[in-house]
Amino acid sequence: MRKLIYGLVALLASANLFAFGGMHSNFQMAVQAMAETTGLNWNVGDYANYKMGGGFLQGTNNMLVREKVSDGFWLEQNMDLGFMGKNKIEILIDPDTGEIKKLLVNGEKQDIPDNSGMEIISAEESSVTVPAGTFDAIHLKIKDKEDKVSQMWINPELIPVNGSAKSISPSQFGDITLELTEYGRGN
Repeated sequence: MRKLIYGLVALLASANLFAFGGMHSNFQMAVQAMAETTGLNWNVGDYANYKMGGGFLQGTNNMLVREKVSDGFWLEQNMDLGFMGKNKIEILIDPDTGEIKKLLVNGEKQDIPDNSGMEIISAEESSVTVPAGTFDAIHLKIKDKEDKVSQMWINPELIPVNGSAKSISPSQFGDITLELTEYGRGN
């Protein structure tokens, strides 16, 4: 379970990091951890949509398991960052290993990210209310290798794609909050 939690933490953190200067090194670790512990139990059409806010930044992050192809799943993230523009992140992921096979940001091929260390400093049962409802969750506090602390409220059994109901992550623009607005399972 601890490895799954690390994976989910990194997966959602990557949603914030893709938007800010391409810092997305935790994504590969997250997906690999989920694949190793529970498998990527994804179906085409699984989605999780988030509202994003913090300081002057307002926007959305919509995650979708777009398609299954012979060598994996395509996960698509569409981020609308308001005046900062829109970003489309496409990630081809091997469902057996969690390996990222291809990464595109706004149609441009990117280097596959390196793993980076993270430490869970607390994990406790909690509940959280977001626009999509109230969820029983595990409330995590996570420290990255730069000693920045993020918080997440996760329920991987109920919420598809990354399991997150809410996250608060530090960024160059101040704390960024993502709250689940809508989610669903595909075929």
